[in-house]
Amino acid sequence: MSRIMMVASEAAPFVKTGGLADVLGSLPAALVERGDEVAVVLPRYRRMYAVHSERIWYDMPLSVGPHFFRVAIDQVIRNGVRYLMVDCPPLYDRAGIYDDSGWGYGDNHLRYALLCQAAIGIGRGIFRPDVFHGHDWQAGLLPTYLKNNLAGDPTFFGTKTVFTIHNLGYQGTFDKHKFGDLGLDWSVFHSDGLEFWDQINLLKAGIVYSDAVTTVSPTYAREIQTPEFGFSMDPLLRSRAYKLTGILNGIDYNEWNPEIDPHLQAHYSSKDLSGKAVCKRALLDHFNLPPDMDRPLLGIVSRFADQKGFDIFADISGWLAQQNVAVAVLGSGEPRFEEMFNFFARVHPDRFGVHIGYDNALAHRIEAGCDMFLMPSRYEPCGLNQMYSLRYGTVPIVRSTGGLADTVNHDNGFLFYGYAPSAFADTITYATECFRDRAAWVQRQRNGMSMDLSWGASAAEYQRLYRA
Repeated sequence: MSRIMMVASEAAPFVKTGGLADVLGSLPAALVERGDEVAVVLPRYRRMYAVHSERIWYDMPLSVGPHFFRVAIDQVIRNGVRYLMVDCPPLYDRAGIYDDSGWGYGDNHLRYALLCQAAIGIGRGIFRPDVFHGHDWQAGLLPTYLKNNLAGDPTFFGTKTVFTIHNLGYQGTFDKHKFGDLGLDWSVFHSDGLEFWDQINLLKAGIVYSDAVTTVSPTYAREIQTPEFGFSMDPLLRSRAYKLTGILNGIDYNEWNPEIDPHLQAHYSSKDLSGKAVCKRALLDHFNLPPDMDRPLLGIVSRFADQKGFDIFADISGWLAQQNVAVAVLGSGEPRFEEMFNFFARVHPDRFGVHIGYDNALAHRIEAGCDMFLMPSRYEPCGLNQMYSLRYGTVPIVRSTGGLADTVNHDNGFLFYGYAPSAFADTITYATECFRDRAAWVQRQRNGMSMDLSWGASAAEYQRLYRA
């Protein structure tokens, strides 16, 4: 058994802006089920004040450079995991999480430096870990403090650090004039330390000073070592390849399971798929689409952005509107893509059903009711929706990148390789042709539904890394 302390800026169900929160809401519990003891340290933001918790530390003095704070520590135990919330109103009692007007808070470097110092304080007095596991740039200073400021502190002798990159595109860069706020010696501000293009880079700090670095799929671990996907960090990552591992995220089978999903009109399994037809009829009715069960129904649940492939989707959208398919869309994002989907819903109401925004129940119904799911991502560190789709027997059509390439293959879905509209369109055409062979299609569905994409499988990989 190991004692693991995870440090992150968000965790479901307490606070969530993206997939990072899902990981921190599920992976720790999976580790506990496998025998580890896990605590998760995160800020107590304003929107978390309604969360019922127990105050276990009333006055913890912490310094970050010239700044001094007194924080309290609140605890919630969920699924055997200790969630320890750092209550510091001057830094976290704000309307937003990272920003409140589209621009990041100017003191975000200080806010997350304090989070790392709080984790160290918790490690001294509340939960002493064998491994600190930081997630994304917000935790990048944790191994930096441990390796530099606390290198001679016997409290943490033998304690190791793991750092996980969830998306290399978000790096936590700040003007170098803020370096004095961090409580570090200027000797670490250099090309082999925190300096990156004459700025402070907190993601780089995590990569450089951690004992092990992970990212969220094996293919993404290879991709980020290339100029195409490396966001200028590929030379650094190639030089640290000896400690870089890709571990695929999982999905929560308690929430994403067509046999028990409370959001569905009918339940089904790989052995009995009849309930999926009921879900398709209900989804067609929801979007006022013609009740044509023989016509392929394609699903999209996504943030609308170039990263997710909507630039090449836009290039084929006119062509797609002329095909014998229907499309069910849920999502929001860049206005140009929202306008595109609204346009097609108006002009082709018999082919496009569109809901701009987010609706969790509808997301489940799209995964269950569609025949195919579209994910033409430019890059995708891991991806969740293709895994939901495989679990629900909804055959994914994806670009071969990152976690999409690690989960979808020619036996359970369809992949295209060049990031080009023609490659995407050709693959949709091929998939709709394959849809006509019902026996082969059902086998493809069952191949996907039989995969183990649970957090248990991911937790086993993390445990092997912790032991190593």
